[in-house]
Amino acid sequence: MLAIQDYAQLSDAEAEARIVAAKEKLGERLVILGHHYQREEVFRHADFSGDSLKLSRQAADSSAEYIVFCGVHFMAEVADILSSDEQIAILPDMGAGCSMADMANLANVERAWRELAEVLEPDESVTPVTYINSAADLKAFCGRHGGIVCTSTNAQKVLEWSFSQREKVLFFPDQHLGRNTGYKMGIPLEEMVVWDFDEPMGGLTPEQIKNAKIILWKGFCSVHQMFKPEQIDAFKAKYPEAKIIAHPEAPFEVCQKSDYVGSTEYIIKTIRDAEPNTRWLVGTELNLVNRLAKQFKDEGKHVHFMSPTVCMCSTMFRIDPQHLAWVLDNLVEGNVVNQIKVEPKEAEEAKLALERMLEVSP
Repeated sequence: MLAIQDYAQLSDAEAEARIVAAKEKLGERLVILGHHYQREEVFRHADFSGDSLKLSRQAADSSAEYIVFCGVHFMAEVADILSSDEQIAILPDMGAGCSMADMANLANVERAWRELAEVLEPDESVTPVTYINSAADLKAFCGRHGGIVCTSTNAQKVLEWSFSQREKVLFFPDQHLGRNTGYKMGIPLEEMVVWDFDEPMGGLTPEQIKNAKIILWKGFCSVHQMFKPEQIDAFKAKYPEAKIIAHPEAPFEVCQKSDYVGSTEYIIKTIRDAEPNTRWLVGTELNLVNRLAKQFKDEGKHVHFMSPTVCMCSTMFRIDPQHLAWVLDNLVEGNVVNQIKVEPKEAEEAKLALERMLEVSP
C-alpha cells in the first residue's frame, strides 16, 4: 500500500500529473465528485460538480466501482448510503469534516428528545428534521422517529411536509437555515426558539417549548456565520446598484437584507442568468465566489465576496491534490484507502429519512 507520507512532498504539478495518469488507467471504474466549495486545483479533476445530494445521486446512478468524494465526511456517507453495495465511497482525507455537522451529535440529540418528553410527547408532536449537512447517525435518528432530511434547496417543502405530520419541528444542526426558511413560510420569530445543547432542557422553559413551532438547534456554519448586515450596508453605499445574494446558512439579518437567498446551485444559476454588466455581492464560500467571478468576468459581471475576512471551508480545504493522487494511485494498485462505510442498520434508517425527502422533493 502506498503511504500518504510519500505524497505529502509532491508539488501540485506532480500530484496533478499522477491524478491525470491514474484517472486514465481507472477509466469508467472511477468517478470523482467535486463539491462547489472545493479548492480549484482539486475541483478541476471532478467528473461531476454540484452540491452534496446532487453529487451522491449522480454517483449512485453511475456504473463506477469507486466513488471518490472531494467534499467532507457526511457527503461521502450519503454517497455510500445511496449507492449500491458494489460501489465503494472514498474520502481523500479523513480529516475533512464539517464543523456545523459536529455541533449536533447523536448523544445530544437523543438527550434533547428525552428532555422534550418531559414537556410533551415528541414522537406524536415533533417531526425531527436534519439538514443533509449532518452525520449518518442523525439521519438514522430521523428515519426511526418519523423524521426527514432536507437540503438548502428543498427546506421549505420538507418543513411543509413535517408540519403536515406533526405540529412542531426539531430542526438541526443549522439554526439559520431553519429560521430563514420558517420566517419565509410566515412563522413569527417568537415561535422559533433555540435549543442550546449545553444547557438542561436546551435552556428553555416548558412554556417556550409548548409555544414553539420550530425548535432550532444551536448550530451554524463557521463560513456563513462570518457574514454581517454591516458588510452589505458598506457595499451598497459604494455600489447602490449592486444585487445582494446569500446562502440561507447566513444569519437572519443578512438574508433579510439580501435581494436573493438560495442554495449554491441557486446562487450559480441566478448570477449565470443575470444581465451582463451587473454587480453582485455574494454571501457564501470563497472558492465558489472566486470561481463565479472568473467564470462571468467576460460578461462584465462583477462578483464580490461579502466578508472582508477570508473565510473558506477549512475542513474541505484539507482535500488537496496530494491526497487525491495518493487515493487514486492506490486504487490503480488495487488498494482501497479511506473507504467510508455506514453500518447497515444505520444506513437503512438513514435511507428511510432520505427517501422521505426525495418523495417530498424529487
